[in-house]
Amino acid sequence: MELFILIFAALFSVMNPLGTVPVFVGLTEDKNRLERNKIAFWTSLNVLIILLISFFAGKYILLFFGITLNSLKIAGGLIIVSSGFALLMGDFNKHKGIKKEKVKIDIETRSDISLTPLAMPMIAGPGTMSLLITYNQELEGLNSKLIISGAIVLSTICIYLILKSSFYIVKILGASGINALSRIIGFIVIAIGVEFIISAVVSVFNIA
Repeated sequence: MELFILIFAALFSVMNPLGTVPVFVGLTEDKNRLERNKIAFWTSLNVLIILLISFFAGKYILLFFGITLNSLKIAGGLIIVSSGFALLMGDFNKHKGIKKEKVKIDIETRSDISLTPLAMPMIAGPGTMSLLITYNQELEGLNSKLIISGAIVLSTICIYLILKSSFYIVKILGASGINALSRIIGFIVIAIGVEFIISAVVSVFNIA
């Protein structure tokens, strides 16, 4: 249970679905409730697929490119720390490469926004992927794999519920409330990224 909570908290913090709420509201303001719920469902499903592929197939990608786990942890840690600082500074959307004007022009040429930009890179970005690949390499055994898979499923269910309730969340918390929560989450995300980098550096020195 402790491992489950730890993995879920790390995933939720790094993905930060609350930071996606203002973007989701802005992109779906002309949709009715049923259409918004449909987009929220497909976004969360796409996130689930991306996370499961990252978790189960990520190690083969590392082998193919000859990337060591410590290198991945340092690179992933830097990305996670960068995301955390973006949350603290209120530049989360800019950090993810999401420009409102560009996105609005893009969605005029296609109806599906659930995969991009919502699922990726807004929610399931490189930081989340590196996190899961690391967990897959470090936590071996069927029991651990099932626990992490359960945490992934629960996190995507939470994403669906948050996106589905986006308009209510904005109405209740307002932009300032969401921003305050994102800053708190940003601090946690920075700590996760720093922990990744430290553990990789310690591992490298121990090997040396």
